[in-house]
Amino acid sequence: MEPLSHRGLPRLSWIDTLYSNFSYGADDYDGEGNEEQKGPPEGSETMPYIDESPTMSPQLSARGQGGGDSISPTPPEGLAPGVEAGKGLEMRKLVLSGFLASEEIYINQLEALLLPMKPLKATATTSQPVLTIQQIETIFYKIQDIYEIHKEFYDNLCPKVQQWDSQVTMGHLFQKLASQLGVYKAFVDNYKVALETAEKCSQSNNQFQKISEVGSSLRSPRYNLEPSSLLASLLYKPIDRVTRSTLVLHDLLKHTPVDHPDYPLLQDALRISQNFLSSINEDIDPRRTAVTTPKGETRQLVKDGFLVEVSESSRKLRHVFLFTDVLLCAKLKKTSAGKHQQYDCKWYIPLADLVFPSPEESEASPQVHPFPDHELEDMKMKISALKSEIQKEKANKGQSRAIERLKKKMFENEFLLLLNSPTIPFRIHNRNGKSYLFLLSSDYERSEWREAIQKLQKKDLQAFVLSSVELQVLTGSCFKLRTVHNIPVTSNKDDDESPGLYGFLHVIVHSAKGFKQSANLYCTLEVDSFGYFVSKAKTRVFRDTTEPKWDEEFEIELEGSQSLRILCYEKCYDKTKVNKDNNEIVDKIMGKGQIQLDPQTVETKNWHTDVIEMNGIKVEFSMKFTSRDMSLKRTPSKKQTGVFGVKISVVTKRERSKVPYIVRQCVEEVEKRGIEEVGIYRISGVATDIQALKTVFDANNKDILLMLSDMDINAIAGTLKLYFRELPEPLLTDRLYPAFMEGIALSDPAAKENCMMHLLRTLPDPNLITFLFLLEHLKRVAEKEPINKMSLHNLATVFGPTLLRPSEVESKAHLTSAADIWSHDVMAQVQVLLYYLQHPPISFAELKRNTLYFSTDV
Repeated sequence: MEPLSHRGLPRLSWIDTLYSNFSYGADDYDGEGNEEQKGPPEGSETMPYIDESPTMSPQLSARGQGGGDSISPTPPEGLAPGVEAGKGLEMRKLVLSGFLASEEIYINQLEALLLPMKPLKATATTSQPVLTIQQIETIFYKIQDIYEIHKEFYDNLCPKVQQWDSQVTMGHLFQKLASQLGVYKAFVDNYKVALETAEKCSQSNNQFQKISEVGSSLRSPRYNLEPSSLLASLLYKPIDRVTRSTLVLHDLLKHTPVDHPDYPLLQDALRISQNFLSSINEDIDPRRTAVTTPKGETRQLVKDGFLVEVSESSRKLRHVFLFTDVLLCAKLKKTSAGKHQQYDCKWYIPLADLVFPSPEESEASPQVHPFPDHELEDMKMKISALKSEIQKEKANKGQSRAIERLKKKMFENEFLLLLNSPTIPFRIHNRNGKSYLFLLSSDYERSEWREAIQKLQKKDLQAFVLSSVELQVLTGSCFKLRTVHNIPVTSNKDDDESPGLYGFLHVIVHSAKGFKQSANLYCTLEVDSFGYFVSKAKTRVFRDTTEPKWDEEFEIELEGSQSLRILCYEKCYDKTKVNKDNNEIVDKIMGKGQIQLDPQTVETKNWHTDVIEMNGIKVEFSMKFTSRDMSLKRTPSKKQTGVFGVKISVVTKRERSKVPYIVRQCVEEVEKRGIEEVGIYRISGVATDIQALKTVFDANNKDILLMLSDMDINAIAGTLKLYFRELPEPLLTDRLYPAFMEGIALSDPAAKENCMMHLLRTLPDPNLITFLFLLEHLKRVAEKEPINKMSLHNLATVFGPTLLRPSEVESKAHLTSAADIWSHDVMAQVQVLLYYLQHPPISFAELKRNTLYFSTDV
């Protein structure tokens, strides 16, 4: 057998060494191709590397690349005579060129497999044989025949592709190749025995082990192999190739005019190949356990996605694959430029062995230090600043290299945000081993994974253990079968994709029907933001009913959002059912649904009513949207009475108070019964309740206190936020707004302290006193963070833009595009409030006493 030296492929020096003294060492290699290679998954050193594995290998399959859809039993229709024939013939050339290149690699791999066979045979008749003749024939069974078939095919096809013209024919070559598939049938039948024999010989014979576990000698681009078991890797290649050839035939037929002389020949070749694959797939034997369930059914991918796993007390981004009988957790390998990406399997659990521990049974989570809120907010600010820079570069037609550099930085920050923001625990357990913990950002997502697994577990599943080869094959199939291709961050989106909505979404949750028995029911609303979902609103619990009628309106701030989710829960009052991961009672999800926020549908001034169906339950809701630029407007009130929309100085003078009555009463009520409420000030109150409170405060109704004591605490918190948002100018004033923006950007701590304190002194007294009163209240709320989950940073995010957002006249100077909700200005507003919240107590009297030492010019 002649090495393919005419293509510049060097002979391996270790073969010559084997001829002379049957020894092998890394030093014998000539040093070609020293690039870094990636090894097999942990704990599977003998696993073969599968180069571009077919979706269902080693079960020879005619499954295509499009999500695993089977190739049609009937050949695809070719181009009609004369219909874009020129384009079709050009595509034929492209398909054939790609196939020819892969065929060359395949022949090289077969050649590498055959290289040791001749010297091994030479030693078999000596007094010190490395292997017996029978062992050699078993391990290398039919490889020589397969090599010769493909070498002839390559030599005949190559000149046709290189000297391409529109009249070239090569269907007869593919027809001949298909007619020789019987050799592959013999190879496949012997495949398992060949692997077992090679493994036994490696264990019992040190010299053969050195040959079969070749490392550096084959780490060249020529062979496209990993430094794992040479024989195991190479013996897999013929199994891989049959499926690949069938896929190419399918592609060729699609781009061949039906009146072309090749068309019937390719059609015949495809028919033979598919019949061959079908006959192989019908043989259910142990070699197929990697790609079929233990019962012999085809294993299919049901769901996949990126999840954050807690591993060794740190967060790791994993790609999780749910197959019909197994859950597999993987991570993408780091690859060199130009290399195909592959997955490493971290662990797997057969669904027959997978259980969900109940909240009260689960162990406490491994200690994972939560990411500080201010760092998450800093990431958002960086992401927004980078977005703005990218837009400016594009508008100015900047260099693509600069844009790519900015995109890379944005991806790094978005990736960190995605990794560190989820907090909802999702634990799964292997009944024969350990537990695994994921952290999700959404209860909706947790429910989706749980339901998908439980649905599959209703079938008669059997436990099993995958061998290292089977596991590698299954992991290799993940890359092609996956439905989620990119980490869910905006930097992975195409430029023409929707940037999402920025502004306020008003949602009324009306009612629900379809419950089979009475229960205590409520709904929550989630929207996406920065690639993950956040819970934004919650209705009151409607007790003991099958037809709850909430009719509650919520105002939800959108930050590039594209979807709205509604979840319906049954409230659990059993305090024994506490989740040890987060110390919360777990309520039962009765149904869930999701709708896309289509800008054309939503961006109308009218209410849009819709019904969302979830597990037989129908929830009716309405929504309308106010864009960001509209929602920022502060229009001065023309009315002289009331408190909403009236200058704070007018209200305090009329009331003869230092702090408006509405502020004092709302703060008192929140501190009395809402300071331990999870998400206080973040969770939206019912809009109709807020409007009712606004009306009684404006009318100075005598029943205010009674109404406050009966009202849902989130509505009271929402009323306080609404009061500050509807002030004709922000509490920290339009005049001082630019100075606050400049002051917070100072890097010297002493200069910043002087500036920020001076700005407070410059505020009108009613504004300053009210601000200091609110500041101390928010600090008391943050003291309960372990219970209410509201840190200083969360509170600054909620109140910062409300207290600093410019009025209509000023906002024109500061607003950029609607997509800049987390623009530098908005994030700076958050940082200003955070600065004062983190500052030691600020006394009005102390501030005024120091006025003389500073200039009053701003």
